[in-house]
Amino acid sequence: MLFHVHYLIRRIIGGPLPPIPEFDADVQLMIKDEVLREARARLLRDGDWRAAKQAIEAAGDDWALRGYRLGVFAGLAEDDAKWFDDWVRAEPSHPAAALIWAKVLAGRASRARGDASAANTSKEQFHSFHVLSERAAEASQRALELSDPRDPAPLIRMMSSCFAAGAGSLNEVYSEARRRDQHNFDMHEVAVMLTCEKWYGSHELMFDIARTAADAAPPGHKTVLLPLFAHFEYAMREFAWDDRSKKSQRAVRRYFRRPEVQRDIDGWIAKFRSATPTSQQLSQVRQWMAVYYSLIGRRKAAKIAFDEIGQYVTRFNEWGWFWGDMEYGFMKSWWWANGVGGA
Repeated sequence: MLFHVHYLIRRIIGGPLPPIPEFDADVQLMIKDEVLREARARLLRDGDWRAAKQAIEAAGDDWALRGYRLGVFAGLAEDDAKWFDDWVRAEPSHPAAALIWAKVLAGRASRARGDASAANTSKEQFHSFHVLSERAAEASQRALELSDPRDPAPLIRMMSSCFAAGAGSLNEVYSEARRRDQHNFDMHEVAVMLTCEKWYGSHELMFDIARTAADAAPPGHKTVLLPLFAHFEYAMREFAWDDRSKKSQRAVRRYFRRPEVQRDIDGWIAKFRSATPTSQQLSQVRQWMAVYYSLIGRRKAAKIAFDEIGQYVTRFNEWGWFWGDMEYGFMKSWWWANGVGGA
């Protein structure tokens, strides 16, 4: 009842609301890359694997764009393997096809494990995760052998295999990936995750990795916002690990409202916003900013971030970490940012 009262007041005083965000919308609606959008539509319509190949190769040596397009087609290969099988039969040694297969196996491994904490994951889930992860690592090694020696994507895929295999080779692989593409966001994000306390590192190492990468990245680059992600990982591990209660949520909010935490995060956001973004794929980092502003109660800044995200929304874990459910956290905060209810 109270929500509806706030809604009516907002409509009367604040005017019309933006379009209400939609989850599970057609992927085509969320793709801003015209080449990818057209190639994906052609692939779904005709089942012609050449559409995927041509779109990936058209990215040239823009490794971030190439990796993004390849990831979208890997998702399609998971849903419908016929077109991908046709490609592998026609070109069994094509590097993009080899990397798509590695990504498909990694996706299967992730789903086999699930997203629960280790204490709530069964032995059978762990076994399936490790078996499929080993196969993904082998496929990544083959992709590396076939790939352009400048392409970091197979190395990023090998870094991801460390979640199952341990981080013994992380430094070597990460170093080579950085040599190939110094500011690659996906590469640094995996490194931050692997070096966090819940995996193979510590809070100190995780923040060092994130801040070093962000400091080196140019303004407008997504990598500049990785320290914000590190703060989320820290808060989740310290205050919300196996506990999504109101008490833990209050502890998270107190952490992000510390002056020193806000100075750090605000500085990185200012650097990111000081130049035109270098990528079209910004939903993730825009949601990071929306999470942060919602946690600290900056309504105007949160609304700007939500407006930038737009109507079609992908779920990200941070909403679930701090609100108990990804979709609920996003929508509750979206309504608040638009003047309805509390964050």
